[in-house]
Amino acid sequence: MAYDDANIFARILRGEIPCDKVYEDAHALAFKDINPQAPQHVLVIPKGAYVSFADFSAGASTEAIAGFFRAVGKVASDLGVDAPGYRLIANHGPDSHQEVPHFHVHILAGRPLGPMLAARS
Repeated sequence: MAYDDANIFARILRGEIPCDKVYEDAHALAFKDINPQAPQHVLVIPKGAYVSFADFSAGASTEAIAGFFRAVGKVASDLGVDAPGYRLIANHGPDSHQEVPHFHVHILAGRPLGPMLAARS
C-alpha cells in the first residue's frame, strides 16, 4: 500500500491539524488520543512516511527505528506508568482495525486493562 500524505497523522506532523502533544523529538511525536480507550492513552508516531510496522521496519534507518522506540519508552516513563504497567499496541491492516494508514503505537495505561483479546466463541 502506498503512503497517503493526506492521512490525519501526516497532517498533524505538518502542523495542519493540532494535537495535544506530550512529547516530540527528531524521530517521533507523541500526543493524547482523541478517543481514549484507557485513562492514559497516548499515540506515538514516527516522523516519516510509513504505512505500517512492516513498512517502518523494512524502510526506516537503524537510527530512526532506535530513536522511535526510545521515544516510546521515554513517553511511557514520563507518563509514570512503568511501575503499574502499560500496554503497547500497533495495529497492522484491516483485520487489526488499523484506522490511520501511518505506523503508530498506542500506549494504554491507568487501570487494569484486562485480557489482551476477547474470548473466541
